[in-house]
Amino acid sequence: MRVDVPYGKGHITVDIEETSFAGAIGLNEVDIVDEDETLTRALEHPVDSASFSSFLAGTDELVVIVNDRTRPTPTAQVLELIHPQIKDVRHLKFIVATGVHRAPTENEYREILGDLYEEYRERIIAHDARRSTDMVHVGRSKRGTELYVNGHITEAEKIIIIGSVEPHYFAGYTGGRKALLPGVASYDTIEQNHSLALLEGAQALVLDGNPVHEDMIDAIKHIRSSGIFCIMTVLDKHHRVYAAAAGDINGSFSAMIAPALEVFSVEVREKADIVVAVAPHPMDIDLYQSQKAIENGKLALKDGGILILVAQCRDGIGEDAFVRLLSVSRDPSHVLAEIDKCYKLGYHKAARLAETAKWAEMWVVSDLAPTALDNVLLRPLSSLQRAIDEAVGIKGDDASILFLMAASMTVPRVV
Repeated sequence: MRVDVPYGKGHITVDIEETSFAGAIGLNEVDIVDEDETLTRALEHPVDSASFSSFLAGTDELVVIVNDRTRPTPTAQVLELIHPQIKDVRHLKFIVATGVHRAPTENEYREILGDLYEEYRERIIAHDARRSTDMVHVGRSKRGTELYVNGHITEAEKIIIIGSVEPHYFAGYTGGRKALLPGVASYDTIEQNHSLALLEGAQALVLDGNPVHEDMIDAIKHIRSSGIFCIMTVLDKHHRVYAAAAGDINGSFSAMIAPALEVFSVEVREKADIVVAVAPHPMDIDLYQSQKAIENGKLALKDGGILILVAQCRDGIGEDAFVRLLSVSRDPSHVLAEIDKCYKLGYHKAARLAETAKWAEMWVVSDLAPTALDNVLLRPLSSLQRAIDEAVGIKGDDASILFLMAASMTVPRVV
């Protein structure tokens, strides 16, 4: 049988034996009503907040925080709705919450802001976590994270955050507080926060007891949360707005957890011998981002199985500290011992991969040059068909193959 697998903005077609096919799992189907109506209703009925118009009343300085193109947030769609109410604010700025990612390209700016890009282009700032001169110290979290954020945030009279909520493999979920940390935080602050990903409780769909999430929540208290209005969305598999909530940064985020589960938490009958974990566009920008697909894909993989990551990685490795660490040794235990000595941003990914390498094989089909993954725990393959054929050759003709078509966001549950 033939299976079409997403790759970049296109597809790869592979042939497998029908008896091996354990399913092609995507996000759950949900009913979509009028998207603008969903967004408008959220703005008209904010959570734990004054109305949007009351929030903006008399505002002279406003910063709008938006996601970069590693997330399919419907930023342009939201901006079209609120444009009439924000366009006359005298000092209006937009900050792209890049975290440690690169600044958007011209085409990506147009994708983010849509038809309003030309009008707003002179007011857009791409956050650069490495520019220490742009950062302002706002406090210290209970866990000791020194909180430095972009100075435009501290200077703003009011802040609007536009984001989307979906599972995140160590923060529990994206959205809400993540726009501030890591979104507009300094490199050192992000590094300190992400080091908590090595601790117990830092996992997908978990908020209570999650040290990364709790550190982010604590950070909000140091950034005048009363002056923040959030617009949070949950998208379906076609990136259409399924649900939305607006208002308080924590309240709007919390309101989106239930609909996020309806979309992103999927049932599988049993674990498979081979899992094809796809990082879909735009989450396949680089290996650093695409690794999230491995984290979710392994939840559906049998002990001793083979996980095949499919990710275009059009920008290469990305933040490459984790790959450089993995190249130190082919022994996962050695990698973990090195992390214990000293943490650097990205090492949490190396730790996750090393832990997985103890019980599974991980292969990668991407646009990366094979030399980019020399001597690491990820084996590069030239094509998905070759990867599947080799995996079946190792696991046997009766091996089961499960396809996770949006593994970056899909959290499988074995039922």
